[in-house]
Amino acid sequence: MYAKRRSGIALAFAVLLSCTPLSLAASSGNDDSREVVVQWNQVLQDTIPAALGPMQFRIYAILNVAMFDAANSIKGAYTPYHVSVRASSGASTTAAVAQAAHDVLVGLFPTNQGVYDTALANSLAGLPSGRARQGVAVGRVVAARVLQWRANDGASAPATPYELPTIPGLWQPAAPGVPAGLTQLPGMTPFAIKSTTHFLPPRFPELTSARYAIDFEEVKTLGSATSAARTAEQTQLARLFAGVTTTTGIPVAWNNIARDAAAHHSLSLIDTARVYALMTTSMMDGLMTSQTSKFVYGLWRPITAIRRADEDLNPATTADPSWTPLLGTPPYPSYAGNMACLGASAARALALGVGTNDVPFTVLWRGSAGNPDVPKAYSGFWQFAEDEADSRIYGGIHYRFDNEASQVACSEIAEYVHETKMRPMRP
Repeated sequence: MYAKRRSGIALAFAVLLSCTPLSLAASSGNDDSREVVVQWNQVLQDTIPAALGPMQFRIYAILNVAMFDAANSIKGAYTPYHVSVRASSGASTTAAVAQAAHDVLVGLFPTNQGVYDTALANSLAGLPSGRARQGVAVGRVVAARVLQWRANDGASAPATPYELPTIPGLWQPAAPGVPAGLTQLPGMTPFAIKSTTHFLPPRFPELTSARYAIDFEEVKTLGSATSAARTAEQTQLARLFAGVTTTTGIPVAWNNIARDAAAHHSLSLIDTARVYALMTTSMMDGLMTSQTSKFVYGLWRPITAIRRADEDLNPATTADPSWTPLLGTPPYPSYAGNMACLGASAARALALGVGTNDVPFTVLWRGSAGNPDVPKAYSGFWQFAEDEADSRIYGGIHYRFDNEASQVACSEIAEYVHETKMRPMRP
């Protein structure tokens, strides 16, 4: 697990989860401004369909790989993530990035083309026409090749049945008749790792073990809908982080943290694109990994385990047939945890991308789940990831060992992406 450190950096920044949409100002003529990367991530935030749920992370990864490879085709500072095309040294990097982003989003969401055309015009305005034309040509080729690469990656594969016998320890739907979800993820082509089992977590603790009983009791006590042990802050965290499937939830949180971390460290355009690509592809490869582990191990969720604890052969657990979690239980097995994985992969990727975990910031949750504005200060990326993981225990839908397994595996995924993709070119 990634070790938490404090550096004493005093400067902090605020991250708005549901902020006022960023205005796409015309280019200032600065061809090395990170703003083009930030703005096109904002365009995606404003237009991505909420119905995609966790599959939103795939879209962010595709967009940011294309923007990085477009910029890098001109700058040549790193090895490509997926593709490098020939480009003249005079080509506009801003134009290449904007065109690549535009073409990727039009290819994925053609009904929004008008919005993307307007955003592109704003990105290109003010750039020297000759350099812009050259950059546009680069962006078009990169986008086409990235879209072709991901066109048959298995994301749209039909759902496959996943059913297990009703023996103790095995997953059962929390709501009868609801099929398992996201069953296509184990068969998807990852962005960087070799397969969705490349970083598969080891097996969970046995149901008869002391560790299982300890974590069982924790989620039973803290995660109940009527818990008297859970604090008001813990209840709030559970509900705030439950926005993973919304367009103002976890995807926006981490993208806005990346945005402000890039500004805090005064990153160039190419380095900002690299940080975004590292983070978003690590998150998607992590999600594929944690979801795969769910179907490999098939562990029952707390709602089933607590109601049927008299069947687990562990004398330290006690059944409560009427127990209900604070949050709704997702339609797939428990181990390992997706939210913990997304937080760990993002936090580790950002720490590697900017060179430190220790960048204090404040998250301002705005109107999430019907709540008022909620500010919370963090000492670094990993602390936010810890809250993200713990929120699922407070919500009654994960055991702590679910979270810890994901935090180890998904941190390692970010490290693997960092070591194998977008490596600095030697002079």
